[in-house]
Amino acid sequence: MSRARVLTAIVVAGVFITIAGASAQQSNFVGGNPTQLDAKAIRTLRLKFPAGSRSNWHSHSAGQLLMVEEGKSRTQERNGPLLEMAPGQPWYTKAGVEHWHGAAPDQDVQQLTIYEGEVKWLEPVTDAVYKAAPRK
Repeated sequence: MSRARVLTAIVVAGVFITIAGASAQQSNFVGGNPTQLDAKAIRTLRLKFPAGSRSNWHSHSAGQLLMVEEGKSRTQERNGPLLEMAPGQPWYTKAGVEHWHGAAPDQDVQQLTIYEGEVKWLEPVTDAVYKAAPRK
């Protein structure tokens, strides 16, 4: 067999393997592929609260998802228990629920917040509410 025929056979085999491999690519999902929905209105913010600081009471028209990335956080829904949150602990506040969140008294906190819609800002959180004993 001539050198040209051997090289041609190798090139043809490589092209065939490449085409066959591309068509047999495995899906990243099982049972069907999800549909990507419009997310243009979703806001994602990374906030760093200094120790002892917190937001005012507020609510979100479509809810809010928070995740502590670093430090220790405090949060509370109106008339609910005061909670302390550590890194890796997400919490979700439903639409229209008044709440606040911020840093613990002794540690900064970095939070990732995800929400859509309007924020209704309310009055400041008093020191008495902020400094209450958190639920264990």
